[in-house]
Amino acid sequence: MTRVTFPSSSPRRIRQSNAVATLNALHRFGPLSRAELARHMGVNRSSAGNIVLELVEAGLVREVPENEAANSAAQPRAGRPGILVELVPDAVFFVGIEIGVEHITCVEIDLAGKIVRSSTRRFEGRNSGPEEAVRTAIDQAFSEIGKDDLTRCQGLGITVPGQMDRNGFIHVAPILGWRNLDLPALTRTFLPAEVPVSAENDANAFGIGTTYSQHEAANGVTFFMVIETGVGGGIVIDGKLFRGGNGLAGEVGHLKTRNSEYRNLEQAFGRDRILSSYRQFDPDADLDAFLSDVRDRVPEAVQFAEEWSSLLAFAVVQISRLIDPNRIVLGGSVAELYPLVAARVDAHIRDLQAATFPIPEIIFDENAAYGSAFGAACMMHQRFVSLDNQLLNKDAVSDPGNSVA
Repeated sequence: MTRVTFPSSSPRRIRQSNAVATLNALHRFGPLSRAELARHMGVNRSSAGNIVLELVEAGLVREVPENEAANSAAQPRAGRPGILVELVPDAVFFVGIEIGVEHITCVEIDLAGKIVRSSTRRFEGRNSGPEEAVRTAIDQAFSEIGKDDLTRCQGLGITVPGQMDRNGFIHVAPILGWRNLDLPALTRTFLPAEVPVSAENDANAFGIGTTYSQHEAANGVTFFMVIETGVGGGIVIDGKLFRGGNGLAGEVGHLKTRNSEYRNLEQAFGRDRILSSYRQFDPDADLDAFLSDVRDRVPEAVQFAEEWSSLLAFAVVQISRLIDPNRIVLGGSVAELYPLVAARVDAHIRDLQAATFPIPEIIFDENAAYGSAFGAACMMHQRFVSLDNQLLNKDAVSDPGNSVA
């Protein structure tokens, strides 16, 4: 039950809290009747009705006949259809951007949290400064958004593979070559409109997005690993991101390996390592060609895949001993190798791990193509349906296009 809490006795604050709880309930459960909404929120039906009326006037929710509601789980009933309340998906939207080493991915999600637009384009991040990278990303993200629609944009989240604090200040993004950068401030200088901005590490954003899209947050500890050119990690405990003391929790790519040839795991089984090694056999190979050769059991590809399996197993064992996760979720282009070698990874883990120590479930997220960008957009959606959003204040709730949270 999503019970309403009253952080202060101010009527304005109470209304804002009620509006937040209503939007969260509709996002989580889909279309609801007033009675169901009141039950989820822990208020009486009259109070729920007043909240709904304010949000309808704001254009954020609407009333629809039960047989016309989108994604309604309600059982059809005989007689006249009841009236349900649902979110207005296109009332507002949120943008997420991932600046990677070899690509930029942009995602737009609606108020229902669904992806309505996405794009991925090649981009040489290592050969570009932060200003060029952010400008290019903003142009890509807003290229199909009309000027009149900008007022509906209620947040932009941006991610990079780097070490940053909770305010989005990058201490170092070694693969990109960025240091001491206020990423949110830089992003604002290129935006075509004034909107809230937040920045996050790409692996953390991947974890946020995967968790946020689940109706029920997974209990326990989940470790999210993004394997691209670099190897990043994020930790989610009972549905909440764990950042660590300095925002660096989960930096698994910097763990040492057993092989002295490589300084850390990132160098040992990231994208660059795979391709540089495999191109000694096939000079023109890209990652797709390598994966195809593994599927076709080309001996050289299988040999490299076996080495990769042992390194991933070593990483899983070290992660298990450090944080004891219930599950490890893999994302990123290189992680597509895992389903092809899952049995070998499991065998290596069992050789390395003490029999008395539990082995976490390993899951490959097939929908992770937009993982970090989607997570960045989800961060802003989450902010919108929280008490941080002043738009839900009674004095600002009349038109979502006229205020900036």
